[in-house]
Amino acid sequence: MSSPKPSRRAGGRSSESSGSASRRGSPSGGSTSRRSRCKRAARNPATDGYASSMPELAFADVDDLQDALAHHSYLADRGLTTAVYLALSLGKPLLLEGEAGVGKTEVAKVLAELLDRRLIRLQCYEGIDASQALYEWNYARQLIAVRAMDATDAEAHVEDLFGPEFLVERPLLAAIRAGDEAVLLVDELDRADDEFEAFLLEILSEFAVTIPEIGRIGALTPPAVLVTSNRTRELHDALKRRCLYHWIDHPDLDREVDIVRARAPHVGAALARDVAQAVARLRDLDLAKRPGVAETIDWANALAFLGAEQLDPGLARDTLGSVVKDHEDQELVFARLGEVVGEDG
Repeated sequence: MSSPKPSRRAGGRSSESSGSASRRGSPSGGSTSRRSRCKRAARNPATDGYASSMPELAFADVDDLQDALAHHSYLADRGLTTAVYLALSLGKPLLLEGEAGVGKTEVAKVLAELLDRRLIRLQCYEGIDASQALYEWNYARQLIAVRAMDATDAEAHVEDLFGPEFLVERPLLAAIRAGDEAVLLVDELDRADDEFEAFLLEILSEFAVTIPEIGRIGALTPPAVLVTSNRTRELHDALKRRCLYHWIDHPDLDREVDIVRARAPHVGAALARDVAQAVARLRDLDLAKRPGVAETIDWANALAFLGAEQLDPGLARDTLGSVVKDHEDQELVFARLGEVVGEDG
């Protein structure tokens, strides 16, 4: 098997790639369609001079994108919305860092829905290598094909065993082929090693790959790319230079209440605020794993399912596993439960 080698030449749409994905209508329900606003925004002189592969702008401005995200129950602050808008407009990857559970992965999911594109997710982990991220050969199918031939045929048709029908597409190759019809999510890159990070940088720089047995496959217009990191290790400056960057922090109290209400509309306003306040106090404790927004929503959902309208120490104790998911952390919280829920003792 030949090792996957990123091409160092730019340009060229894959034969499998097609034009821009269709856009959805305006979430606000206005009379002006999103497509007409896209065309108007595409004439923005601020983007003049960029390469011809610059993607068509998907949103008229930052406010338009922020409204669209909110319509899909993702309440992004102005800084995050601006970073996403610029990444889409300039055709650059966006690196999102922050603690686990602050909503980094969800950005890509919601964006794929907004743009009506396929979400392609590459989940990184310790030991991941190029073949697991780009492509592999279907050895089982090749073996079946060889057995169906006699010895002479097998030797004469050995090159046929490395044709497209035997290629197993992994996320990066799928994203290259899909081009601007996809959103590529490279999730938790900090879990991978330095070698894989360098390989990914080459892919993000060219969005093309040469498969020795098949040839070059490239995307004329690359997909939207979001890279996330929980910052368990520092990513290299070379990758950061290739991307736009944004740090996602835990939301303030009012925004977290709004997020809970948006993602779990059956949760009452009083309960949502009680839970958000309690989680804010939990984050101030010396916990090994501070709860994220996802845990806030889980806790509110659990309490609402039990019929709670407000949070009290008894309910907090019974449902703590929804928000604190480490035994030693739970012991610490149990000892300070009254403080966490805002009551004495």
